[in-house]
Amino acid sequence: MLVELLVAAAVMLFPVPALVLGVRGLPKRPGYSPDEPADRASYILVVALRTLALVLVLALSVVVLVSTVGAAVVGVPLHGMVYVFFGLDVLLALLIVFSFGRRVRRPVRRRVTPAAR
Repeated sequence: MLVELLVAAAVMLFPVPALVLGVRGLPKRPGYSPDEPADRASYILVVALRTLALVLVLALSVVVLVSTVGAAVVGVPLHGMVYVFFGLDVLLALLIVFSFGRRVRRPVRRRVTPAAR
């Protein structure tokens, strides 16, 4: 029962926040120019693949959470496939966080000294 609750807590602590970060960073693409038709096609492809990754993380998170909570309530052991889904869920969440889920850092502004004037 403890393992099921730990798996459910791990899903709530990492893949679910990664899903939220991924949704926020879905349309962002630095260097995108709407004037280029080839750039537009690649942008559509990138957004479609990001959406697919987000849908997979959502589906896997729901399946793992329902399975672990159900197993904890009823008191039965988890099926081995739930652990495989959990591992896949964490790996996809890592993909989302490291590719398009993180914020773009702004360049640091240099301080202007009064002597330069």
